[in-house]
Amino acid sequence: MNILEMCDLEAASVPIDATAERAIRTMLDRHVGAVAVVDENQRVAGIFTERDVLRRLSLSEHDPRTTSVREVMTTPVEMATQATSPGEALATMVERHYRHLPIVEEDGHLLGMLSIRNLLQARIEMLTFQLDQARSVVL
Repeated sequence: MNILEMCDLEAASVPIDATAERAIRTMLDRHVGAVAVVDENQRVAGIFTERDVLRRLSLSEHDPRTTSVREVMTTPVEMATQATSPGEALATMVERHYRHLPIVEEDGHLLGMLSIRNLLQARIEMLTFQLDQARSVVL
């Protein structure tokens, strides 16, 4: 299974000219912890996460209704491609303390958003399958 197959069917994203409020509402509506911030060509320009809400909005003077997501997003963004293995993605996420990793084409066009939960769920499914196979051999 490649990492794009592990992602939600449609990546949560907002345009670069969106407000922080719109990004937060998108995260809440989609039940995700991050949105990709994309330019007019759907290329990833940044990422806006729950951590950004806490660090850059919650105790600041910024009003999410009037603050551009561009002002509070994280950039540059670590990204992966379809050629990135699940193991490589997991190693990057653990090493750098990321919970989300945009999956992009070579030109930066957004394809999906991988979460650490996606990777762990896939690993659990694989281990469960292997355990069931081992049990069937033993029985």
